[in-house]
Amino acid sequence: MLVAPYRIGVDVGGTFTDLVLVDARGSVRAFKAPSVPSNPTEGVLSAVRLAAEAIGASVGKFLQDTRLFVHGSTIATNTLLEKKGAKVGLLTTEGFRDALEIRRGIRHDVWDHRAPYPEVLVPRYLRLPVRGRLEVDGSVRIPFDGSSVEAAVKVFAEERVDAVAISFLHAYKNPEHEKAARGIVLDRLPNVWVTISSDVAPIIGEYERTSTTVVNAYVGPRVVPYLKQLDKRLAALGLPRGLLMLQSNGGSISVAEIDQSPVRLVLSGPAAGVGSLKFFGRDTGSDHLLSIEVGGTSCDVTLMEHSNVSMTDQIEIDQYHLSIPAVDIRTVGAGGGTIASVDSGGLFKAGPEGAGSLPGPACYGRGGTRPTVTDAQLVLGRLKPGPYAGGAITLDLDKATEAIKTHVAAPLGLSVSEAAAGIIQLVEQNILHAIEQASLERGYNPRLFTLVAAGGAGPLHGAATARLLGCSSLYIPRLAGVFCAFGMCNSDLRQDYVRSWLQDLDDPQGSSSDALERAFGLLQTNAGQALERQGFKGADTTFIRSYDMRYFGQQWPIAVECASLRPAEIRAAFETTYRRLFGYIQEGGQVEIVNLRLAAIGKLPPLEVASFASSLTPPAPASHRRVWVDKATGFAELPVYDGALLAPGQEFAGPAIIDEATTTIFVGKGDAVRITDASNYHVRIASSATAH
Repeated sequence: MLVAPYRIGVDVGGTFTDLVLVDARGSVRAFKAPSVPSNPTEGVLSAVRLAAEAIGASVGKFLQDTRLFVHGSTIATNTLLEKKGAKVGLLTTEGFRDALEIRRGIRHDVWDHRAPYPEVLVPRYLRLPVRGRLEVDGSVRIPFDGSSVEAAVKVFAEERVDAVAISFLHAYKNPEHEKAARGIVLDRLPNVWVTISSDVAPIIGEYERTSTTVVNAYVGPRVVPYLKQLDKRLAALGLPRGLLMLQSNGGSISVAEIDQSPVRLVLSGPAAGVGSLKFFGRDTGSDHLLSIEVGGTSCDVTLMEHSNVSMTDQIEIDQYHLSIPAVDIRTVGAGGGTIASVDSGGLFKAGPEGAGSLPGPACYGRGGTRPTVTDAQLVLGRLKPGPYAGGAITLDLDKATEAIKTHVAAPLGLSVSEAAAGIIQLVEQNILHAIEQASLERGYNPRLFTLVAAGGAGPLHGAATARLLGCSSLYIPRLAGVFCAFGMCNSDLRQDYVRSWLQDLDDPQGSSSDALERAFGLLQTNAGQALERQGFKGADTTFIRSYDMRYFGQQWPIAVECASLRPAEIRAAFETTYRRLFGYIQEGGQVEIVNLRLAAIGKLPPLEVASFASSLTPPAPASHRRVWVDKATGFAELPVYDGALLAPGQEFAGPAIIDEATTTIFVGKGDAVRITDASNYHVRIASSATAH
């Protein structure tokens, strides 16, 4: 029997909409409903109806008893990836019309000079110049000319643009010209969505600031109406408190506050994993966690140290640069739908191309004929044929076998099982490389971390990946398949603020403690007002200060979290971070503060951890099936445990399979499994020599 009030997290994916319900005692229920890509609201409401029915309540009563409803969605990301955004016009400083297209001139692969950049979101005839120029300190060099805005607005009206982005040179220092231009546009085009760079990304960096503002305008007219419609529908059905959205920074925010900056939702789904990591950290017994969240398309890697997740303010979505606060997530194309192939030169590869939800893996029987990781897991016996997710999909072993035989085994002269094992080995190498980028390349030793395997497919790869890393500890949440939806139920409200500074750290005036105190004080005043509008004040709030810093002459700053306002202590924090990243420091080097940052947190009451009855009785397998263990062992009859029947305190050794409601777990030879007090899985990983 569940006890109100409830927390609800809803994560909309391409195939399923996941809903996680947590009651006042910490009991958790998970539900999956088919997504409706043409109208995501219907998928969310279907999941709500499914949950209400399962607990024997009307939808109205269910929502009335809900204290927190947090939603994560890929709608902003998909709008950008699928090029289904608004028709955007751009107002920019005269002489800088082509900054958006010139970019930084940096290529991901320095040896590839032919690959084109992605399509510019605003064609040149809609990138229009405005007379007026600011100096780097924000002073006026050339007065603002409103008539040039008027002329541009006439073009926008004729071309019927849906949105207007405004990005002027040095507007981060003085936003008055942008605000004046916005006023003219709104006066002439009241139904057009308008955004200015000084609101969205008030930072140094003309290209990054403009790109972020343009993407914000591109997704805004598509994302904001959906959010408002869903918020309105839920309120009409009985939800007493407004809908919260999960942002790229891992925190939630009200629909009203995100209204002008929907670009902050581009990592809405994956960033929710932060909430899960913070919750499960108590159960793992470790404050050093590396998570892999493997879904149908990709693997997302996140690092948490001392309960703090790495953050960044520079991300790319389909090679479009965005300067927004975001969880530092490393993503690789290594999901269940990743396609394996052999090219004309005989090279065997897995990804980055994926099968998507339609047609999906060959075993789905929806028209797909190319082999995927899911097909390989089925052929190897780690997945069983038959219905999954309440019958939403049915895995067909014959179709999986035929796909692997035709496209991989026959071209390489391998057996089907050898080809399937090769697919798994390749994709696990890709996951390994993503983890190394998130850890080793940032100065962390992954062997000192507990690996958390999540997502619908992550627990199938967790043990092997941990072994490759040299990790001795693996943790698998029972609700791995709804990892992000659960994380939303444990995501504090968060808003990030930034102010460009560009001062020498040792400047007695520009970066004095008093000057920094005044600057942070202004940010905190604005942040406090925003939190109060959303129902958080006093002891329910906290503020985190950080600095973007660099040595003089360097181009890119690094983020340094530091509560102090004293230059000497700020330098010490910078040097500690710099040494970890690069292995050295410049003794006595000149240091610049580029930006001041403030994270404003509205703290939710911690989730209660449900209590479970423990058992010391050795668990009995529910069945056995023939599973490929490893190259040395080949196929063997393995015990298959029903996760619903396992209790805290029970232990058993691998190799074994565990069937859970939202995932399947594969445990390797010699690995030791223990059910934790919170009824999740802690696995002690055998060494490579022991396992083989």
